[in-house]
Amino acid sequence: MIVRETDDDFLMVTQHDHARLSGDVAKHFADHYFVDDTYFSDVLTAIYEHDRGWIRLDDVPLWNDRSSFPFTFMDYPLVPKLAHYKLGIDEVQEMNEYAALLCSIHYCSFMTSATADQTDIVRFLELERERQKQIKHRIAMPTDEVVRRHFGLLQLCDDISLYVCLNKPGATKSEEHPWYAGGFGKSETLVPAGLAKLVASWVSQKEIRMGPWPFKGSFMAKLQQKRVSKSLIRQVGLQEAYSETNWTEQEIEFIGEQV
Repeated sequence: MIVRETDDDFLMVTQHDHARLSGDVAKHFADHYFVDDTYFSDVLTAIYEHDRGWIRLDDVPLWNDRSSFPFTFMDYPLVPKLAHYKLGIDEVQEMNEYAALLCSIHYCSFMTSATADQTDIVRFLELERERQKQIKHRIAMPTDEVVRRHFGLLQLCDDISLYVCLNKPGATKSEEHPWYAGGFGKSETLVPAGLAKLVASWVSQKEIRMGPWPFKGSFMAKLQQKRVSKSLIRQVGLQEAYSETNWTEQEIEFIGEQV
């Protein structure tokens, strides 16, 4: 779950809805970001489905007593999270093996600093690296550089969607989540040589300006979310409050830099 707090509510976005926005963003990237259009649909599948493992976890959000805040993707208990990461990649693999490879690389990238005593993480990495090896033996693979670029695009679209989820609409640069103070770090391997990494900024409650402009044209996207009342949580608990709260949609328009 992705959670943003206001005075009276928690804005809650499921990981799978966030991934849906990631995919909607990816569809509009200029063709050269996909490098080889042979793999266009495979890469889109990876981006749309990369958080499938969170679907069951987010169906029943958990309250973190220590922080007095719903558990989020950043602090969710490790063991069930790893089990569902694997389950999600399994499900993607049933759809598309190359997409599963990209998702597996994506999740392994979260854990590069794991130490030998973190046995659950070590085991997860072992299983996923074996999965990656087996997939590479079974399918027609692009070059390592193309895989790296496709993985980078997945990460960038993930970051752009998180930018929408973690910032209030219309946020000034000083109000933005600190992850985005210097732009999208994941874009550095994708932008043409000599250009700055991508930077986003809210220019209204609905519009986000991106530059250097990476898309085919301006476009609209939607994000499904729930605005869960803190008062209702105190009355009935997080899970019941979340269940009783209706879905709403946030509209976002991505626009280019002014000339």
